[in-house]
Amino acid sequence: MAALSAVARLKPFSPNWPARIGWLLLLIYLIYAVDYLDISIERVIKGLDNGARFISNMFPPNITRWRILVSDLLESVEIAIVASAFGILLSLPVGLLAARNMMPAGITWPTRAFIAVCRSFHPMIFAILFVKAVGFGPLPGVLTLIFATIGFIAKLFAEAVEEISLKPVEAARAAGAPFMSVICFAVLPQVRNRFIGFSSYQLDVNLRNSTMLGIVGAGGIGGTLFAAFQRFDYDFVSTILIAIIISVMWSEWLALKLKEKFQ
Repeated sequence: MAALSAVARLKPFSPNWPARIGWLLLLIYLIYAVDYLDISIERVIKGLDNGARFISNMFPPNITRWRILVSDLLESVEIAIVASAFGILLSLPVGLLAARNMMPAGITWPTRAFIAVCRSFHPMIFAILFVKAVGFGPLPGVLTLIFATIGFIAKLFAEAVEEISLKPVEAARAAGAPFMSVICFAVLPQVRNRFIGFSSYQLDVNLRNSTMLGIVGAGGIGGTLFAAFQRFDYDFVSTILIAIIISVMWSEWLALKLKEKFQ
């Protein structure tokens, strides 16, 4: 009877005080951060009014300078395609060198450190560095997106290689196949579809990023967009934004077709 009464006194759902304290501390920090960052409803309401006036100045779009628009947009597309091609090709060996089930630790750790460096900085920071190094124009934009592509695809490709079944690899090695044959016939067939998916997605990302690199002088339509903002030429800004949206939609369609063709 005493044991039954003790069980009856136990609460079936006892409060988790550490979790409650953690949520309370998070709430206090959010209140402090909102106050420190000067976030208020009044500023949001005022911003809506300013935004409405800004959008009204963007219409109708100005298409009189369509030659400049087409030229700069094509340059952004060329930057994205060239950078994607070189970045994807370089990501294959870098990803293989970073795979811990295929390479010794003395190779994987330096390679992973290089991939981490490629992923550590936003493309705009890389663009600023390359503009300082090689000057203005499309070249720093291409170099920027190559590093961004390696940072994304090589990391995911290395993780995909680490998840493969090692039975085909062991069978190829037991048959006396050289290293490159093992890679070509036992490793790559298992990760081909995922690699194509990574590559098509990165092409889409590079096209979006290439439209902004011109802000810091790395080529493309971003410089024209920034100049239009500085001149308060908002009707031309809307034309540029519409062109960027169309180009991004085209890249998504192209990525879908590539996946359907090669997968």
